[in-house]
Amino acid sequence: MKAAVFMEPGKVVVQEVDKPKIEKPTDAIIRIVRACVCGSDLWWYRGIAKREPNSLVGHEAIGVVEEVGAAVTDIKVGDFVIAPFTHGCGHCAACLAGFDGDCLNQEAGGNGGYQGEYLRFASANWALVKIPGDPKTYSDEMLNSFLALADVMATGYHAAASAEVKAGATVVVFGDGAVGLCGVIAAKLRGAKRIIAMSRHADRQKLAREFGATDIVPERGAAAVKRVLELTNNNGADAVLECVGTEQSVATAVKVGRPGAIVGRVGVPQKAEMNTNELFWRNIGLRGGIASVTTDDRAVLLTAVLNGKIQPGKVFTQRFDLDHIQNAYAAMDQRTAIKSLITISEL
Repeated sequence: MKAAVFMEPGKVVVQEVDKPKIEKPTDAIIRIVRACVCGSDLWWYRGIAKREPNSLVGHEAIGVVEEVGAAVTDIKVGDFVIAPFTHGCGHCAACLAGFDGDCLNQEAGGNGGYQGEYLRFASANWALVKIPGDPKTYSDEMLNSFLALADVMATGYHAAASAEVKAGATVVVFGDGAVGLCGVIAAKLRGAKRIIAMSRHADRQKLAREFGATDIVPERGAAAVKRVLELTNNNGADAVLECVGTEQSVATAVKVGRPGAIVGRVGVPQKAEMNTNELFWRNIGLRGGIASVTTDDRAVLLTAVLNGKIQPGKVFTQRFDLDHIQNAYAAMDQRTAIKSLITISEL
């Protein structure tokens, strides 16, 4: 089968590799229909994070189940599914508490191979999210939104849930990448009345407004804090979604919340150290982490997509086939695409 393979920073190629097989009774083999490139993939693509050369890549996909292990009873051959990156088991303390992103039984190396023709998916019985109905009846736009539920939409929702966004709230969203834009969707879905999107790029500002942003703030640092406080009559926001992960973004996020606000942080941390004094003196909470993809897809997000209430698939602004995987990464790296979609096969 063909699959995307990481060679070295800045270089991803398509190679012929062995088709995966069932290795455990809890596995499933999925024929991938669509996959995509994640902003976190750029860490190793840019050489910021280490990744083993010749390793399979990708962690977001939708596809059709081709084979299941003996212990997989809730998912059947032919099912159309969302393949989350989290691989929750469904029965450990983390999964039962609704935090399948921190499943205590996850297999090492589970996130690789999604950008290929077939995928061995671990903990398939619980972690896979079945999409109802005949997959061939769904529109192209709907398929894109299903794909967004494999990671990026669930991650944006996790930021909003962690920040405890409530109806009528004023929310600030840091980050205008796909996760931040999905954070705007999530804030609106949870009933936020005012959504302030921090963005410096016209195309992303436009999409943020389409998703529900009421205000756009392009400033950064102290100027951003000043502008948000002006917009909120010096009160600050009820909830803050941090979808970047840089030191500046986190520090600014803490400063724009009102006393008692919670910062929902899903931006992958880019620095180990953090001064928490500001949190203490202003009674600001900090929560968040790895998204609960299966949990939130089943509870909220899949239904919202099926009902047309949200359309997170709009974050895919360029499309490629698997043979042009290098172009898909380059488009993300050069910021010419908000998020790159990869068409692998037909339904």
